[in-house]
Amino acid sequence: MAYRDFDETAFSRRALLRGSAMLGAGAAMSALPFGGAFARDSAVQWKNVRALIDSYVDTGKLANMVAVVGMGQRAPTVIAEGPLTIGQPVMADIDSLYRVYSMTKPITGMAAMMLIDQGKLGLDQPIADFLPKFANMKVQKTYDGSLTDLVPAERQITVRHLMTHTAGLGYGIIQKGPIRDAYAKAGLGAGQVSKLPIPGFGNAATNARGLAEFADRLAELPLVYQPGTHWSYSVGLDLLGRVIELAAGQKFDTFLDNAIFKPAGMTSTFFTVPKNAASRLTTNYGAMGGALLPIDPARTSIYLDTPSMPYGGSGLVSSPRDYDRFLRMLLGYGVIDGKRVMGELAVRVGTSNLLPEGVKTAGTFAQGQGFGAGGRVGIEGDQKGQYGWGGAAGTVAAVDMRRGLRASLFTQYMPSDAYPIHSAFPEAVAKDIMAMAGA
Repeated sequence: MAYRDFDETAFSRRALLRGSAMLGAGAAMSALPFGGAFARDSAVQWKNVRALIDSYVDTGKLANMVAVVGMGQRAPTVIAEGPLTIGQPVMADIDSLYRVYSMTKPITGMAAMMLIDQGKLGLDQPIADFLPKFANMKVQKTYDGSLTDLVPAERQITVRHLMTHTAGLGYGIIQKGPIRDAYAKAGLGAGQVSKLPIPGFGNAATNARGLAEFADRLAELPLVYQPGTHWSYSVGLDLLGRVIELAAGQKFDTFLDNAIFKPAGMTSTFFTVPKNAASRLTTNYGAMGGALLPIDPARTSIYLDTPSMPYGGSGLVSSPRDYDRFLRMLLGYGVIDGKRVMGELAVRVGTSNLLPEGVKTAGTFAQGQGFGAGGRVGIEGDQKGQYGWGGAAGTVAAVDMRRGLRASLFTQYMPSDAYPIHSAFPEAVAKDIMAMAGA
């Protein structure tokens, strides 16, 4: 079956989608403007990617960068520069550990697709089937306005809504005014950054303890949009983690480990960095006024401690090798190293445009694109068939399903818009691809 020809309706029936029968600190990635055929790749040929890395690491703008690019199921090309921590001798490489933040979202989205494929969850199934407190939600009459001037939700929040940021849920890093304050007071933070009290980065110590508590508190607050009407970056993938564990009958982090990480050979992806891996953790820096200030030092990182909950939207630490394996599994339509991790059709649907009819992404992080299971999707031209997302500390990753390319970049700095990495890396990859194709 060609990628563009899959029948989502048939998949919905096959996977027992019960939507009609039985009746959630990041940064976006620019779309990859690839074109032309692929040529043989090597570290020498990725000249623009290497130049980009040099421009940031050699000048001291960033401590380190690791780029991983690969074709199909072939071993990746790795370009790495800089130390894990400024002033320390250990250099970053493909096995170093990075806070991937919102690059957690595609993993959570694909976990949900696995359960849909197994018939344990429905793409258009109301989440109230699992979380009854979400059955009668209220919506702000005015976006980011009053918390009391509300109207009833016109439709139920579904699994599709959670994975595509169309549930109408808010985000503490996005909202303004009283709803943002309400999220903070309820402990509905976007994740964790540091043990240090850094203004603007939240306080992980006050966050809800566990996914069940997170879901219960979230259900008490109004939505910012009517479900299924707007793309609005949200805690949807965090809430999806709670739905996943109820549908799977096991803890969310346990499900990810058993269903994705172990089968895909992702041995260095964690919500909590274990002691035997701590020496590979990078330091996260604040990029402020041209200087780098350590906001989460590797030796005392908040990621060495158990988080308040496993954040499906932002919580993972991973290595470039591991995340490349996740991307390679997607390019293999669920298979990696001869082992099937996901069903083929689950991958095809998850990497397709799942936005509800009529929802547009103009003026958002997903500008001009569609959205699939936790990641942006290219829907036309050279961008068609691309799927991926970026993270709040400068990481970015994507696959091109039509051309068989996977590409990811890892570094650690906040805020992510201090440098244009999320757009510069895809552009550098595209230039190299075109140069190789013309060689």
